[in-house]
Amino acid sequence: MTNISTNKPPLWFWIVGVIALIWNLMGVMAYIGQAYMTDADLAALPEAEQALYANYPAWATAAFAIAVFGGSIASIALLLRKKLAKTLYVISLLGIVVQMIYNFFISEAMDVYGPGGMIMPVMIIIIGFYLIGFSNKCISKNWIS
Repeated sequence: MTNISTNKPPLWFWIVGVIALIWNLMGVMAYIGQAYMTDADLAALPEAEQALYANYPAWATAAFAIAVFGGSIASIALLLRKKLAKTLYVISLLGIVVQMIYNFFISEAMDVYGPGGMIMPVMIIIIGFYLIGFSNKCISKNWIS
């Protein structure tokens, strides 16, 4: 038996946890939409976007998968009040960073989408850091163990 005690988390813990899960599941849907895009779907995009998707490397796709699936599993672990959530959020953030390095510095996404197209990627990075901080707080408050 373990002697780890946990405190009952407040209502807002559950609200943040459910929102985090929904956020990450939306990321999973975005990944599936991109990874399994049909030729017809690709052909319906503007030519510049078609070129972006056609040249998207496997390592960036893998980083995308690690980011969204890691974040989703982390959110489930958080809701199950497991300390493993923090480690999984860190792994997810590493996937985010690798993917965003490609999006910001290697691909031509900035040329295709313009500066406004970078708002969502920056939000994703900020939320990734927030979820690590939130899981740290949950550990320090003994809400998760």
